[in-house]
Amino acid sequence: AEYKELKLLKQSEKSTVYLVCSGERKYIRKVLAGQHPVYEVLRDNPHPGLPGLLEVTVSENSTTILEEYIEGQPLGTVELSKRQFSTVVKELCSVLTFLHQKGIIHRDIKPSNIMLTEEGHVYLIDFDIARMPREGLDQDTRQLGTRGFASPEQYGFSQTDQRTDIYALGTTLKLLLTKKTEKPHYRKVLQKCTNLDPDQRYRSVEQFQRAFFPTKRNLLWSCTAVCLSAL
Repeated sequence: AEYKELKLLKQSEKSTVYLVCSGERKYIRKVLAGQHPVYEVLRDNPHPGLPGLLEVTVSENSTTILEEYIEGQPLGTVELSKRQFSTVVKELCSVLTFLHQKGIIHRDIKPSNIMLTEEGHVYLIDFDIARMPREGLDQDTRQLGTRGFASPEQYGFSQTDQRTDIYALGTTLKLLLTKKTEKPHYRKVLQKCTNLDPDQRYRSVEQFQRAFFPTKRNLLWSCTAVCLSAL
C-alpha cells in the first residue's frame, strides 16, 4: 500500500516518527536507531490493549515500524469517574500480564504512554525502550526511562524485570487518583508497588490486581489475618 506522510511527530538521534495515511486510515511510522526485536514479538502476538503492527523491519542499524494510529487522549489529561478508573486499571493489568508472559518489560509506563479512546478503552503505546530480560546480567546494559516514573533499578542498580513495570504502574495510578476514584486501600497497595526495594513490591501484575480488587473472600482472609496477629 502507498502511505502519504501527513506530519512529522518527533525527531531525535534515536527516532523519527511520522503520522502517515493510506486512504482514510491513519498510521504511525517509526524509524528507530538500532535493533528492536521486541516489535517483532508484538507484531506476532496482538492484544486488544496494544496498537496493531502492520510492518516491522529490523536491519543491522535500524528498526522500521508501521503501526495503527490510536485516536484518543493520554491518561492524565482526562478526569476519570470511579467506573472509568476501575476499567483503566483492569485493562492495564490485562495488557501488562500479557506482555510479561511474553517476557517483555515495557520500562516506560507513564500517563502519556497510555491512550484512552472515546469508548473508554486504554492502549499502551511506545515500546522503544522495552526489553526482554537476559539471563546472567546483574543490571541493564543501558539505563533508560522517564524520571519520576522509572524504578531505581533502571538507573543501574540491578536488571529490570516485571517489578519494574509494577513500580511505574504504581506511580502512574497515584497520579490518577482523585476524590472521585479513591478507595481506602488504594494508597497502601500503590505504596507497596513503589517501594524502592523490588523485593518489597508485588511479584506479578496478577498479585497486584488481587490486592487492588480484593474479593470478599480475600477481604475476609486479610481481616482474619490481622485479627489473629493482634492476639
